[in-house]
Amino acid sequence: MQVIKKDAYGTVKWQYQAEPVQWGDTWLLLQAYFDIDDRDDGYFLWQKGDLFYEWYFTDRWYNINKIHDRHTGEVRGWYVNITRPSRWDAQTLEWEDLELDIFVYPDGDLILKDEEAFNALRISAEEHDLAIAAMNEIFTMAMQGIAPFDR
Repeated sequence: MQVIKKDAYGTVKWQYQAEPVQWGDTWLLLQAYFDIDDRDDGYFLWQKGDLFYEWYFTDRWYNINKIHDRHTGEVRGWYVNITRPSRWDAQTLEWEDLELDIFVYPDGDLILKDEEAFNALRISAEEHDLAIAAMNEIFTMAMQGIAPFDR
């Protein structure tokens, strides 16, 4: 399946291949391998070849990426994108990034990223509120260890 990440205005930012693992009426779980060279962003070292399990939803304003080490398979963390609800068919999944991100470490600590970029977006007040509600939902799930944040 082709995964297409777009910005909030519909411009394509990244594309990659992923394999469907499971799905339901409003969700899809994909498996993909990180395909960008190793990069240290200060809070996390991204490693080419790490295994990602990626949850997408048609009725939620986020997607969740559970990251497994490329060598050991251990969970390295979860990266959450606050997004508009995803859309997909048999060949393609598209999602629109609303800039706000959350990184959850294996010990449960978390960081909120890109608040300034989110606040600078030209989106409706309703979309802004839905994104903030999604952020709060993720905080609760992560702090309580609710799947897929179970450790």
